[in-house]
Amino acid sequence: MFFTETPSAAQLDTFPNPAPGRDYSIEIICPEFTSVCPLTGQPDFGTLTYTYTPGAVCVELKSLKLYLQRYRNQGIYYEQVTNRLLDDFVAVAQPVRAKLVSAWTPRGGITTNVTVTYEATM
Repeated sequence: MFFTETPSAAQLDTFPNPAPGRDYSIEIICPEFTSVCPLTGQPDFGTLTYTYTPGAVCVELKSLKLYLQRYRNQGIYYEQVTNRLLDDFVAVAQPVRAKLVSAWTPRGGITTNVTVTYEATM
């Protein structure tokens, strides 16, 4: 399956939180994330780890997988994509709190990890 569509928060689906009265966390690990370096055009490979406490809804995993695949040919910096991924996730899921860590495969002897967080205001 090849995606030419630009990634958008609207591509993420949700389902009702099965335990809305309980404060619990969900961890989603995506070990095959790819995008493209906007300077060199070389592929970037990373592992994404989402950890969130759901509010009224949870993110549906197949839609997340398809959404992430749309970044495969996007020229975008690590910092920019990590922030955008969390922003889109929060816009759709409206979690109580969320954290996204992107851990990038070494390039030129340098490893980069980017961590972004969100906390709902009551």
